[in-house]
Amino acid sequence: MTPAAPTELSTVRAAEVMIACHDIAAALGFYVERLGFRVASIFPADAPTVAVLHGYGLRLRLDPAATSSGSLRLQCDDPDVLGPDRRLVAPDGTIVEIVPANLPLVLPPVQQSFVLERASDEAGWSVGRAGMRYRDLIPGRQGGRFIASHIHIPDAGPVPDYVHFHDVRFQMIFCYRGWTRLVYEDQGEPFILKAGDCVLQPPHIRHRVLESSANLEVIELGCPALHETHADPAMSLPTATLNQDRLFGGQRFVRHQAHNASWEPYSHGFERRRFWLREATSGLAEASVLRPSGASLNPVTPDGEFFFHFVLQGSVTLERSGHAPTELRAADSYVMPAGESFELAHRSADLEILEVTLPG
Repeated sequence: MTPAAPTELSTVRAAEVMIACHDIAAALGFYVERLGFRVASIFPADAPTVAVLHGYGLRLRLDPAATSSGSLRLQCDDPDVLGPDRRLVAPDGTIVEIVPANLPLVLPPVQQSFVLERASDEAGWSVGRAGMRYRDLIPGRQGGRFIASHIHIPDAGPVPDYVHFHDVRFQMIFCYRGWTRLVYEDQGEPFILKAGDCVLQPPHIRHRVLESSANLEVIELGCPALHETHADPAMSLPTATLNQDRLFGGQRFVRHQAHNASWEPYSHGFERRRFWLREATSGLAEASVLRPSGASLNPVTPDGEFFFHFVLQGSVTLERSGHAPTELRAADSYVMPAGESFELAHRSADLEILEVTLPG
């Protein structure tokens, strides 16, 4: 079936949720007197059997012709406002769940494991929303704690996005190839995120992707793996206010630009270009681009809850105790569990690696 064009939908005045109802008096007592809905219409007048109610941004049609009782969720600032029972049953069987308006973020326990993903595995790509291609870099999600995606947008032009925000503990986007134009709440005018650039998206900051180059590729990492995305149609971006030091969920927005960043000494034979996420997240996370420094190699032993490497260019050999050496090339990635030592040997001169860690 072809979806109706917007001009056709302009004739729609309202949408109603149909709920089976065979006892209108009992249903009104429940929905109106107990739950606080209001009557919009009711008929026939002499012996009512159908009622339309409205409340909390919702229209309900109580109708004996409905085929299902269904269920409702009421999000309440005070979930105890209707009593201690968080699960109510309407006279005709509709389940009403009483939940907090601001559900706490569910953070699964850490389940670390070694994960290797190779770019040469074409079976790893799938088509996601808006025609974007996704490659899951952590299929097991570390028990649901973390997600990392290699995202590819083939065609240039506007991106069908909208103002939205995420319920997250941590989220960052690194531009791998191409460019994209973004806009963020309280951060000024839209800007171009180019290859090598990175943004930290703190919890609940409103943002929107406006357009991209052809063959845009980004690496997106988040915690937890399963988190909600909420649209905010009431907000227009850019905002009139400019507050680049504002905290969102205790974190500050970061825009790292590769062209004016400096390199600093690092460990295990590398130097790094830091994104300065540790300062913006109160020590929760850090991210950098690494390149060989010419210093002597030494083993690396991660000690945090998350340690991720993505090879941006060049080649390197991953050497783990008790395992055969693994040669890595551009767009290969791995997650290393805490306590497992490894070395990065046979590094090409042009090697660059994206490193993302959560010390825990």
